[in-house]
Amino acid sequence: MSRKHGRRRPMAEINVVPYIDVTLVLLIIFMITTPILQTGVDVDLPQAESKTVESTGNEDNPPIVISIKEQGLYYIKIGTGDDEPIAVEAINASVVAVITDKPKTQILINADRGVDYGTVVTIMAELKNAGVPTVGLMTKPKDK
Repeated sequence: MSRKHGRRRPMAEINVVPYIDVTLVLLIIFMITTPILQTGVDVDLPQAESKTVESTGNEDNPPIVISIKEQGLYYIKIGTGDDEPIAVEAINASVVAVITDKPKTQILINADRGVDYGTVVTIMAELKNAGVPTVGLMTKPKDK
């Protein structure tokens, strides 16, 4: 059998196998790197000489303030009460108890200047793991 013109007709199909291979490799790369990228703690740190941030708490929903003293003592102020000493292991339970009833409650950390940075980050990470969406840091205004 002979061909009519001796030329082959152009093929109208696209070979998608290489595209599938590349897509699979990219999927594997993203699956491996995504958990690595999500291990940080999201923190909104105040900037120097910034305006005062207004508290979203009101009389019905005052913020929870966790104070860390330079001597390693921890205090918690829930609502309009006074600062009460608290063990570091009990902070999460106290905060979660309030957050379950009032999920819009602000959580603030008030740490002395001499407190180790790692201590503050550890408390923030524990609160984040306990389900607290955001944690704020209290500062004093800069003297002029």
